[in-house]
Amino acid sequence: MIGCCIFDLDGTLLDTLKALTYTTNLVMKHFGLGMVDEEHMKNFVGDGYKMQLERALRFCGDEKLRYLQESFPIYTELFARHCLHEVKPYEGIPELLAGLKDKNIRIAVLSNKPHARTLENIETIFGKGYFDYIAGEQPGIPKKPDPAGVLRILEALEMKKSECLYFGDTNTDMKTGLSAGLETVGVTWGFRERQELEAFHPGFVIDHPRQVWEEILVEI
Repeated sequence: MIGCCIFDLDGTLLDTLKALTYTTNLVMKHFGLGMVDEEHMKNFVGDGYKMQLERALRFCGDEKLRYLQESFPIYTELFARHCLHEVKPYEGIPELLAGLKDKNIRIAVLSNKPHARTLENIETIFGKGYFDYIAGEQPGIPKKPDPAGVLRILEALEMKKSECLYFGDTNTDMKTGLSAGLETVGVTWGFRERQELEAFHPGFVIDHPRQVWEEILVEI
């Protein structure tokens, strides 16, 4: 019996692509570099903002990463101001979450987005206290795909691995859920293609949140 669902944030619960692209491009502009389009940004995110900036800088011509270290505090400051820029939940996500809560299935978020911004995104869009557990990138806790974040959530919520599902939209998420020993669900409405998700052989790959009820939780 499933008692908990753990969700990635960017590309899984919330469409944050415009906020990520906008802020990254403000950093690129600061250094007099070119812009990153949204399609490329989809492949730059998912492994934390430092890797995101490294990929963006290379794409925009800074092959030697001369601006990398300098870009970190600039991005952090700008993202604090713009992290909600045109952010919205994906179609069907509010209904899915409400349905899970109605069934007393606990819901959690695990993101590689900085913790403060993770809280701001989730609590602004869904309300404070709506989720049972929220975790973003924090000092001392390895980022995904390390399973440490998942295991902390399971411990905090007193859930067994067999009782939890993990949802995500990137290869990083597939590695995270599978390495933690959870039934893992790839979602195609986010930042990556179905082929990338299927390469890791998750338990399910779905195209719309309603399939959680139709294909995964059919017995509940």
